[in-house]
Amino acid sequence: MSRLIATLVLCALSACTMAPPPPVAAPVAPVGPRPPVRQAVATFADVVAQVEPVAEAECRARAPRLNCDFLLVVDTAPGQGINAYQTLDRSGRPVIAFTPGLIADARSADEIAFVLGHEAAHHILGHIPRQGQSALAGALVMGALAAASGADADGVRTMQDIGAKVGARTFSRDFELEADALGTVIAHRAGYDARRGAGFFARLPDPGNRFLGSHPPNAQRIATVERVLAGL
Repeated sequence: MSRLIATLVLCALSACTMAPPPPVAAPVAPVGPRPPVRQAVATFADVVAQVEPVAEAECRARAPRLNCDFLLVVDTAPGQGINAYQTLDRSGRPVIAFTPGLIADARSADEIAFVLGHEAAHHILGHIPRQGQSALAGALVMGALAAASGADADGVRTMQDIGAKVGARTFSRDFELEADALGTVIAHRAGYDARRGAGFFARLPDPGNRFLGSHPPNAQRIATVERVLAGL
């Protein structure tokens, strides 16, 4: 599987000219240059081979009723940027997708391992269904309030949409921190330095404490990694 992934990524990265996101101050680890394409591909394949079994074992231990057979894919759709995400296929199998931009931008195997552990944690912790429940609860509450205030059908639908977004985003910040914590455990148990892996955040624009922001501040995420590592 690792050889197949390496082949797919190499094909995708050959035309990848994406610039890294703007840096922020006070990185948690030294940030080196982007590695050559072939080295990035080899690193990604090696990390997948080492981290995937650990993630699946952690999944079976923490959530034995879940499908823990992770499928790792490279999302080569145009315009994906530097990103990774977790989703489910039609059969309910957990899918972890990396974009070529993220693979090319990673400065170390530790960063890839940490991101992979983080995305696996989203599935293990049941964040997709919980996010849906949060959005539904927000929509119901806001819709009921709008109806009680005398809003018409269009007004109620508008408030339901707003409530769904508020509900989903309010909980997503907590979900990201939960995934950072478990992702730290997975990366560490796979033999990688999660502290160095968290250096990935040092190159992301800091969302700060923006209202309805879907991600927590970078400093809070790094502090979560440090706290978990101190307990391992």
